[in-house]
Amino acid sequence: MPSDQSTWLISAPQGHDPQSLFEKTVNKLMTQAKLPSRNVGQLIIPTFKTGTLDSLIGLSEELPKMENFFTATVAKTVDTLRNLLNNDPSKLAQHILIDEASVDSYLLNGWKWKAGRYNIQTGLRELVDNLNKEMNAIDNALKAKLNNYNLVKGSLTQMQRKKTGNLSVRALADVVSKKDFIPESEYMQTVLVAVPKTSVKEWSAQYERLTQMVVPRSSNLIASDDDFSLFSVVIFRRVHDDFLQKCRENKFIVRDFVFSEDEIAKQQQEMETAGTTEKELWTELLRLTRTNFSESFQILIHLKVIRLFVESVLRYGLPADYIGYVVKPESKNAKKTFNVLQTQFAYLSPKSKAAQQGGKSNTEDFAGEYQAVMDQEFFDFILYEVPWITL
Repeated sequence: MPSDQSTWLISAPQGHDPQSLFEKTVNKLMTQAKLPSRNVGQLIIPTFKTGTLDSLIGLSEELPKMENFFTATVAKTVDTLRNLLNNDPSKLAQHILIDEASVDSYLLNGWKWKAGRYNIQTGLRELVDNLNKEMNAIDNALKAKLNNYNLVKGSLTQMQRKKTGNLSVRALADVVSKKDFIPESEYMQTVLVAVPKTSVKEWSAQYERLTQMVVPRSSNLIASDDDFSLFSVVIFRRVHDDFLQKCRENKFIVRDFVFSEDEIAKQQQEMETAGTTEKELWTELLRLTRTNFSESFQILIHLKVIRLFVESVLRYGLPADYIGYVVKPESKNAKKTFNVLQTQFAYLSPKSKAAQQGGKSNTEDFAGEYQAVMDQEFFDFILYEVPWITL
């Protein structure tokens, strides 16, 4: 039985009165399975150029793999949208659209082949190749744009991360100012030290005696957080390494920071530029992904319709006149809905059994060459699924 979390695309021979057959099927689904009429739509399957039996068998073997790739590409666009929108279902619903319509509306409100874009007179192989080419272009464009965005976002995140954390690790450009440093000197320098809050009294009592040549009473508190206090202290350059070692021994953390107004201004400009670029690329990526979802989903459905046609010809033969249904089951009644369809199309059983047993050929060579085709799950009608997109 197909999944109760997917919409079913169905094909069967249309017979002499396809409209009557469609209405009869819908009525049975409504009365026996309690399925709302809005959950059933007609799928108009074009009459494609069938080509040779070998070409149809070849397509039948290729299409499932291609469909997997198409489905994965659609899933990538949805995942990208979900990530861009912070998993907000209400916002995601505004972008999971097909030409500004919902997925259900696109599928259930009289789906038709885009004849102006995909000329059915060109033949099945060329149509499939065109669809594959388009889907590859969409996949490659999304990968390139997403990679570019992730690089910029990663750089911005790294910059922002430097502004977080406690005073022992975070960037200090926006914490200190020029007044916290002595003027540039050949002999002396200002050193910044992050002192654990529990050791502040110890620092105040010891810093002048950690090494020689520490300027007395030069320690000044610059900032504090929950874990550390940041002090400045003036020392002679010649004792810098000794002072650093003594600080380590006492668990005082000397911050490697040289004050430069130009460098601070440069860092701030880089942060602003990265932030602006990230917002611009986010907007571009959102717009592209929204468009790509609409395009890739339509391409996927067109491929599924070709697959419905190919399997119908292989199963039921010519003339290639088939009626298509779009059925969105309700999870609680999905089994009943499927049973109604099985009963409705039970008259196709002999043809289905013949196809399953290799009835299109009586030779063992045929069965061996095309075993993959005959190993598929068979119902009396052709059915392929379109998984629902969870918001």
